[in-house]
Formats: sequence, structure tokens, C-alpha cells
Amino acid sequence: MVMVVTEGNDSCSSGVQHHASASSSPAHSRQQRQKVEVYNEILRRLKDSGDEEAMQPGFHDQLWAHFNRLPSRYALDVNVERAADVLMHKRLLHLAHDPANRPSIEVRLVQVHPVSDGNLIDTFESDAPGIESGQSSSKYSSRQSIHPPPAFGSSPNLEALALETSNSEDIEEEQSVHANAQYSRPMHEITISTDDKPKLLSQLTALLAEIGLNIQEAHAFSTTDGYSLDVFVVEGWPYEETEKLKEALEKEILKIERQVRSSQQSVSSVDEPDQAKKCELDHLTIPYDGTDVWEIDPKHLKYGTQIASGSYGELFKGVYCSQEVAIKVLKAEHVNSELQREFAQEVYIMRKVRHKNVVQFIGACTKPPRLCIVTEFMSGGSVYDYLHKQKGFFKFPTLLKVAVDVSKGMNYLHQHNIIHRDLKAANLLMDENGTVKVADFGVARVKAQSGVMTAETGTYRWMAPEVIEHKPYDHKADVFSFAVVLWELLTGKLPYEYLTPLQAAIGVVQKGLRPTIPKNTHPKFVELLERSWQQDPTLRPDFSEIIEILQQLAKENRLEMKERSGARINREDFCLFSDEVITKKLFE
Repeated sequence: MVMVVTEGNDSCSSGVQHHASASSSPAHSRQQRQKVEVYNEILRRLKDSGDEEAMQPGFHDQLWAHFNRLPSRYALDVNVERAADVLMHKRLLHLAHDPANRPSIEVRLVQVHPVSDGNLIDTFESDAPGIESGQSSSKYSSRQSIHPPPAFGSSPNLEALALETSNSEDIEEEQSVHANAQYSRPMHEITISTDDKPKLLSQLTALLAEIGLNIQEAHAFSTTDGYSLDVFVVEGWPYEETEKLKEALEKEILKIERQVRSSQQSVSSVDEPDQAKKCELDHLTIPYDGTDVWEIDPKHLKYGTQIASGSYGELFKGVYCSQEVAIKVLKAEHVNSELQREFAQEVYIMRKVRHKNVVQFIGACTKPPRLCIVTEFMSGGSVYDYLHKQKGFFKFPTLLKVAVDVSKGMNYLHQHNIIHRDLKAANLLMDENGTVKVADFGVARVKAQSGVMTAETGTYRWMAPEVIEHKPYDHKADVFSFAVVLWELLTGKLPYEYLTPLQAAIGVVQKGLRPTIPKNTHPKFVELLERSWQQDPTLRPDFSEIIEILQQLAKENRLEMKERSGARINREDFCLFSDEVITKKLFE
């Protein structure tokens, strides 16, 4: 007999039902309901198959705990036909708890079915009541396959790519079709679990690229207790050499782990020639040229309300020497050599820049365990929050002003050989006067003497294709990101909102995917967007040219508005004059 969990249960065997609160959003309630339905279907299939683990006492609770520690999209995307894959994910996460087993890896061959007339061949029809058609219709049947289908067969990828590139503007709901359904040949599915840490996904994708693998599909999940589950469907490795692929992965990952351990025990360096910083137990030393006094005594800082919180840091509004400031604090429990390097790099860069469109650096506390950076307080918040949380919008003249502000800040940075590497709406802050400033230099770098840099960084939705592909890049990578920000300012939408970040990255590189530009957009603005997000970096304009284009566009826009306003006034004057003439004629 299969124990069925009802919506809201914390434990499937306890028999106690906790209903969702009235304040839960409809979307959250729907996701929770779907998660419960998928859980019940997976449990039913495991029981029906006679799986030995599923017959053990307490398995219901263990399986429900597995679903609960992962984000809701895990349940929404997982292929319910492949119930055994859920057990494999559960096993890998369990192994990752022991440092000796990290990372736990599974490699297998999978078969992806082709698309015919827009529908997947041999689609699965669920016989389980309550499983929604959107979930089941996108799963892959293995009836005519040599190899099983991928664990995740419902990612909102290929159809979303098609919708983006076909200029669709009225998407009512997420579409779910596997990104690589056009492939019928076998590919390898790699599942990796380890302890979650900064830059892990970047390291894994770089590793796969280095051994010659081409990522076709990817799903990345973080658990509530600090572990990761990353699944990649790749091609580029001989089908029959699955074990050799696993060995190659384990070998490369061990190299990364050794490098991390080595860096924790050695002197860290800043990415600029002849400059170095030393990581000591009692003090984190920042490169210092004697021109600034920026070390802040923590007792002079007064912490106010918390503005934001992330996995590795917190942001507070505060006061320093009677001045309102923003205080970014690294969480002591997560401080490692990698975060120390980023912190030191940010201080090193911020103390060197002075521009009205770059957030002003006040100082820093560099003595562990409380590492923090203090900057001017930007009362207007981020452009991202304004667009996506407050649902604000920019009229075209204001949009151009914002774009000019950002361009001036970026042009200043590039003139000083600083590449931001993570330009996006969340890193653009507004002051009380509406001036926009570039912020967050945690992953910024001073350009190497060669003029090009390598290694992936930044955020996938805004990332340039050459950065995604781990190719050498320069300041033109920031121009690509700026183009995506411009589109975001224009539409108020999240770039590639129907894709996961990694799926968007795959589309940008392999399919030339770009956000859909709305109809009736000013032709010169369209031209600027298309030039700035060119696949070839050399074809993108510099920020000095972008400033000129935007300022000329703003000037033309003001003239057009003035002409329209003048024409309206003239028409009103004529009407008044006509009324006076008519009135005079009537009384003559």
C-alpha cells in the first residue's frame, strides 16, 4: 500500500495535515500542489517496481525530505517516468555529506527524442490522477530507446528559445520542451553532488569545457542544508567510454580541490602586475600605495536596518562619522580564501576610482572575522528592484538619461583599464536625485597587459558569449552586458525570463539567442542594441561612442517632443482665434 502525502504535509507518515496559509500566493500554492503530486507519483512507481529501498521503514519520510530540501523546480522538472533517477539524486546527495566522497559523480548515456510537428515523439501519458498534462506531456518515453531519457525532461528551454527568436510578445505561461529534443543520438548525462560554495557552477562548466564537452542541457540545484546537485547533458565524448569520462571528471575535479586547498595555505595575489596582497591569520592586507587612508575602525560604524541578505554576505544601512552609508558585511562562517580574494579585489579597485556615476567608496574593515566594505548610501535602491519588484518603468527620455549615466561610469572604468565583468540591473544603484551609479566590484578585474582575460564570471543572463565559452575577452564583454541592461530598461522584463540562467547561456552561445526587441522601438535605439550585443566582440562599440549615440538620441527626442508640443499649442491658439472670430460675427 502506497502512503499518499497531502498538500502541506511536513511528514508523510505522521498523518498530520498542515494546510497552506491564506497568505500563500496562488503561484506558490500551485507549485506546492504539483510537488506533492510528483512526490506521490514517484513513490507509487518505486513501490510498484518493488524497489528494495522503497520498501524500507521510513522511506516515505526520507523521500519527502529529499523533495523538501531541494527547490520546487526540481519536482516540476524531474522526469516522473524515471523514478529511479530520484533515488540516484538522493544517494549522491547523501554521499556528498562525507568529505571523503566529494564530489559524488554519476555518468550515464541518455537518449533524447526528436521533435515532430512541434510535439515530442513517444510522449508519456501519465496514468496518475492529479499529474497535470503540462508535466506529463513533456516527459520522454523510453519504449523505443536504447538508452534511458534524461532525468529532467521538462525544462522550459527549446520552445522558449523559439518564442524569443520569433518576436513573440504575449507569452501567457511557461512552455516546457527539452532544449535538445532535435537530437536523437545518445549523449552523456553527468550528475555531480558536493558541498555548495561560491563559483561552483562556474568551475564545473569551465571543467566540462576544458575536457572538450559541449553542454546541451543543464540543471543546477542548491539544497537547504548547503549541498549542490548539478546535472549536465553533454556531447563530445565517445559513447562507449562512459567510465573513462567519469574517471576524467574525477581527476579534473580533484585538481580543482587541490588548487583550492593550496590557495588557502599560500599567499593570494591581486590580478595586476607588481601588486600583491597577503592573507594572514590576524589581518587581511590590501595593496596600498600610500595615497589613501581607508581602513575604518569598526567601533565608528553604527549599523541600522538590514537592506538585503545573501548566502555569503549582508547589506546594512548605517552611519559612519555622521554620514549615511551602506555597509556590506561578509558572513564570517563563509569567509574562505576565495571570498577574501574577491573582497580584497573590490577594495583595491574601489579605492582607486572617483566618478559621479560610480558608487563612492568610503572605506573598509579588513580585520577578520568582520570584513566589510563601506560606501555611500544610495537611497533610490537598485534599478533591478525598481523594475522587477516595484514594477516601475522608465519613459524613453528617462531611460536615455539612465543609459547615459551608466555609460559614463563604465567609460570611466574602461579608461582606467577596469573591466566590471558583472554589469547588470542589480548592480546599478540610484541616489535621491535619480542619478544612476555603477556598483559591486566583487568580480571586477584590472585588465591584463595583454589586453585580454580568461575564466568565466558574471551572471549568465547578462553574460557575453565569449565569457560563457571561457574564451579570452576584454572590455567589450561589458558592452554586451550593457546591451542586455538597455533591453531590460526598455521592456521592464527579466532577460530570457522563460529560461533558467544556464539555459539562457546555452542559447546565447549556440543559437545566437538575444532578447526580443519590442516593435515600435526607436530605430537608432534598435541599431545600438544590435551592435552592442554582436557575437563578435570587435564589432561592438566602445562606451565613448555609446555615450555620443545616446546623447544625440536624447537631443533628437527632446526636439521631437518640443515640436509635438508646439504643434499642439498652435492648434489650440487657432481654435481660440476661430471662436473669437465667430463670436464677433454673431454680434455684428
